[in-house]
Amino acid sequence: MSLLAVDGGAFVSLAPEEWRDLERRHHERADAMTRTHRDRAARGERHPVMDFLFRYYGYKPALLRRWHPGAGVVLRDAGDTGRSSWRWYRRADSTEDLVVDVDSFRNEKAALIGGIHALLVATARRRPRFGCFGLHEWAMVYRSPDIRHDIPLRLGRAATDAVVESSDLACTHFDAYRFFTPAAAPRNPLPLTRDTQLDTEQPGCLHAGMDLYKWAVKLGPLVPGELLLDCFELACDIREVDMRASPYDLTDWGYAAIAIETAAGKAEYGRRQRIFTELGAGLRARLVEIAASPASTPA
Repeated sequence: MSLLAVDGGAFVSLAPEEWRDLERRHHERADAMTRTHRDRAARGERHPVMDFLFRYYGYKPALLRRWHPGAGVVLRDAGDTGRSSWRWYRRADSTEDLVVDVDSFRNEKAALIGGIHALLVATARRRPRFGCFGLHEWAMVYRSPDIRHDIPLRLGRAATDAVVESSDLACTHFDAYRFFTPAAAPRNPLPLTRDTQLDTEQPGCLHAGMDLYKWAVKLGPLVPGELLLDCFELACDIREVDMRASPYDLTDWGYAAIAIETAAGKAEYGRRQRIFTELGAGLRARLVEIAASPASTPA
C-alpha cells in the first residue's frame, strides 16, 4: 500500500496483489455468512429468523459479495477487469487504475446521503434507552387473530396478551411500531411517524442497530467491504436476539427463548442490548464519517 497523487489529489494506492487479496477474503467471508440462506433458498425452504434480513431489506447475497475499497483508494491495474464496467467507478487519470467516482455518486445521491447522515447523527446524539425489552414483536400480535409468522406462540394467545397488558411499551422505532396491531399502538406512549423519526430514533434500539446494514448498503461504493460485512454481521446477531425475545416458540428451529416476561429474561435482554448498542455506536460513527465526508475525486 502506498500514497499516490491522482488528478492532483492524494489517494491510497493498492497494488494488484493487495486489492485482489482483499477482494478474495471479502468474497470468502460474505459466502460464509450467506451460505445457509443460499442453501435453503436453493431447496425452496424458508427460515423464520434469518430470512428476514433478505426479505425485509430486499438485498440479495450477491450484493454482500461485491467488494468496494471505499472512497480515496486507487486499485492499480484494475481497468481490464469486470470492475471497469461497474457503475460509480472511473479510471484514474488515463491509466488502467480504477477509483470510486465519489463525485458522481454523491451528486446523484445527495438527498439520500443527506438523509442518512441526518438520521445517523440524530440517533448517535441521543441517549440510549434500554427499557423496551423487545416487546415490539409482542405488540405485533396483541389481541389479533393473526400472527406474523407460521409459528406457535410460546405462551399461548391469552398469556401473550397479558404480557403486553402488564408491561410498558416503549418503542422508539417507526418501522417496528408501524406493524403494531390497532389495539397495541395506543399503548405506546409516543405515536411514531416517518416524519418524526429524526426526533425519536435512539441508539439503544435493536432495530436501529440492525438498520445500520441498510444504511451501509445505501451508501454504496463509499463504504469499504469490511464495514458492510461488519454491519451485516451485527444485523444477524441482533435479529437472532430479537426473535429469541419474541412471543414465538422457536425451539424446533434451535433457538432458546429469552423469556422477557421474567426478571431473568429482562436482565438477559438488557445485557445483550447494551452490547449491541456499543458495537453499533462504532459502526454508526464510521458511517456518519463516510456520509459527511467532503472527499471527492478531484477534477
